[in-house]
Amino acid sequence: MDNKVLKNSGLLLIILGAIILCLSYAFNWVDYNWVDGLALLIMIGGLIVHIIVNKRITD
Repeated sequence: MDNKVLKNSGLLLIILGAIILCLSYAFNWVDYNWVDGLALLIMIGGLIVHIIVNKRITD
């Protein structure tokens, strides 16, 4: 269980970033750059975590 959550943590961060972007559009927060920037940072962080964790699991 613990290894499965760790393996999918990067994907969960990417999905969280996408949800933040969808919510910012739904609530008309598109004029606030910090919301979009936060979602971008979360998605980039999730991509990096996904690459690093899956590389370590396969090695």
